[in-house]
Amino acid sequence: MRPAPSRTAPHITAMISLLLSGHLHAAPAASSSNQDNQIKLDQVGYLPGSAKVAVVPDVDGAAFTVVKAGSDTVVMRGALGAAAAYAPAAETVRLANFSGLAAPGRYQLRVAGLPDSPPFAVGTDAYQALNAAAIKAYYLNRAGIALPEKHAGIFARKAGHPDTHVLIHESAASAARPAGTVISSPKGWYDAGDYNKYIVNSGITTYTLLAAYEDFPDFYKAQDLNIPESGNGIPDILNEVLWNLEWMLTMQDPADGGVYHKLTDKSFDGMVMPEQARQQRYVVQKSTAAALDFAAVMATASRVLKPYDGKLNGMSARALAASKAAWQWAQKNPAVYYRQPKDIRTGEYGDANVGDEFGWAAAELYISTGDDAYYKAMRAPELKATIPSWSDVGALAWMSLARHRKQLTPAADQGLIAARIDGLADGLAKVWKDSAYGITMQTGDYVWGSSAVVLNQSMMLLQGYRLNGKREYLQAAQSGLDYVLGRNAVGTSFVTGYGSRSAQQPHHRPSVADGVAAPVPGFLVGGPQPGQQDKGDCPASYPSAVPAKSWLDHACSYASNEIAINWNAPLVYVSGAIQALTPPAPAN
Repeated sequence: MRPAPSRTAPHITAMISLLLSGHLHAAPAASSSNQDNQIKLDQVGYLPGSAKVAVVPDVDGAAFTVVKAGSDTVVMRGALGAAAAYAPAAETVRLANFSGLAAPGRYQLRVAGLPDSPPFAVGTDAYQALNAAAIKAYYLNRAGIALPEKHAGIFARKAGHPDTHVLIHESAASAARPAGTVISSPKGWYDAGDYNKYIVNSGITTYTLLAAYEDFPDFYKAQDLNIPESGNGIPDILNEVLWNLEWMLTMQDPADGGVYHKLTDKSFDGMVMPEQARQQRYVVQKSTAAALDFAAVMATASRVLKPYDGKLNGMSARALAASKAAWQWAQKNPAVYYRQPKDIRTGEYGDANVGDEFGWAAAELYISTGDDAYYKAMRAPELKATIPSWSDVGALAWMSLARHRKQLTPAADQGLIAARIDGLADGLAKVWKDSAYGITMQTGDYVWGSSAVVLNQSMMLLQGYRLNGKREYLQAAQSGLDYVLGRNAVGTSFVTGYGSRSAQQPHHRPSVADGVAAPVPGFLVGGPQPGQQDKGDCPASYPSAVPAKSWLDHACSYASNEIAINWNAPLVYVSGAIQALTPPAPAN
């Protein structure tokens, strides 16, 4: 089939091409010595109608100006907010609100006594290239396929891990598949900076991408990512999701419906390219969490893919049948928790509390089948809405129920659905209002993967905005995207390739081993967290122990600078949602 013409705006295609060709680079992250003297803002830019806020060190002056980038031409003047302390960064700062700046252009913020801010853009397509790159990062992290220059630019590489000769580990053995049985389990995405594939983490990741499409189909239908499947009549975000879904289906035991927890080497590979990593691969132990995450994702996929079933040879029905089989296995095996075998030393994703997984899987099956028995099994009054993470997925049930609330049967408690979503969003908005940095991040949020924490907070705020249109929810969600793009205590964009100062040395094997100076673009790195679990393994030192500044831009730092598929998913969701949902600027 002849590929369809590109539907991506030409300059967005050009930006992605520049990133993949190595001709567009961000500057290194700022050193700790000058972090406290920076104006911190979203270095990528803003939509004309979006909230625009910068964090400014506490200075004597009371005013700021916005100038055209690289000039003294003033386009806006404003007053700084009152000084306030932000404990996670051990700083006192002031906010500059320049939301009234709506004219397209490239600008900088200026405050007397400080260096000018990094340049930023205002435009109607502010986040389209970022969103496309965040999805394209999944293509660049595919397992089992070569990445040709036509699609990957300078990040082209040979195929690794075909996974057509995978052994059943003794922990996963059954009568039908004894230990040592060979199965084929190709495709999928490498999970993070390593080369293994994990069902639990694939669960929340794949769902979040499907949710992005379910909520904003028109936005994604107009996107061309230049991946091998582009132009096949299926939106590229779904083409990319299918690469992982097809792998996930191979992880289900056809004899009983159970799902293997992970496909892995026995130990992590060194910093080598995929084709150089040649350890024997295994599928390891079935687990309740894996079965339920699998069931939830497949139920979601069954409804999202249904309009494309003619092109996908019945994938929708296949996914729903797989979901039901995994659900039945979990009903019979409700407490099979993953336990790392002694000879396996890769990521665990262990979870001994699966009540949230049961609730989520039941909700997705209820929505996709209309069977009230699944809603009853969800135990809705007991299921809380909290910030999503791979080990806490209850809020995903409420996201889906809210999205489909008009089509639900009378069994669903509409009041409870609204209360769960609005209650979580309202609590986050209150934190945002009271924050000296104007963000939803508090000290306890600076955990492993803190960059994804703030984006998952934004994703839930966006559910509240979609539910009731409260503009403060959209503004608070915007602050999370601003945070990962530079409005943070280290003044750095945590997205590779985006922003004038961005993460340069992610803990990501291809980025380290490919011989290309620039990191693979479009990846969100983990971000600051004070645990510093890798400091004994790193030749470089963390610049600070303060929670919001405990980040090390070095490939050794798996605790603060690794990439992960579940972290990129809310970057995709939030950047696309804000691009799609932000109202235009009021006419003057």
